[in-house]
Amino acid sequence: MNNMENEYMEESKTHADYPAGESDQREIEESSNSNKNGFLKSLLKDLLVAAVLAILLMQFIKPTIVQQTSMEPTLHPHDYLLLNKQAYRFSEPERGDIVVFHTDLKTETGAEKLLIKRIIGLPGETISIMNGGVYIDGKLVKEDYLPNDLLTAGEVTDCKIPKSSYFVMGDNRPVSNDSRQLGTIAKERFIGKAFVRLYPFNSIALL
Repeated sequence: MNNMENEYMEESKTHADYPAGESDQREIEESSNSNKNGFLKSLLKDLLVAAVLAILLMQFIKPTIVQQTSMEPTLHPHDYLLLNKQAYRFSEPERGDIVVFHTDLKTETGAEKLLIKRIIGLPGETISIMNGGVYIDGKLVKEDYLPNDLLTAGEVTDCKIPKSSYFVMGDNRPVSNDSRQLGTIAKERFIGKAFVRLYPFNSIALL
């Protein structure tokens, strides 16, 4: 009898040491911790991939915001554009391209002033401006992107464009500060070619 009582007491003690449900609770906690760790690892992986893609993207694409009116009516102040920074790595700039480039001009705060203009004349060509028109190698340039009644002012006569340099002008000819005042722009000063306008949303377009 005493032996049976001892066995019963030992069995009771065993169940008291491990309350009912404690083992299941431990399994639930371990599963929860495992899920949290898996989520954090997945999140960190996604963030790392996004960061790498962003860095690679910035090697090819540069956003810019139009600040002035020199490219109206094609572009307007506050237009949000994307530039292709690698556009001229394997090909040459073409007439009509819209480019952003470095200058020696300064803003009111003393920072470098970047300009956005359209390529009009190519290396080796001779450009003249007379009677409100633009002539390249003696032939009048047809500029469909300009208003029909817009005349191009300026004193440019038989300007020979140097190698690897370009004659650029803004579409808003009366107000644009461009190659008529600054001279030709070396290709090495180009930052990139504007290829799309993303904002305003109702004016999204390829350029």
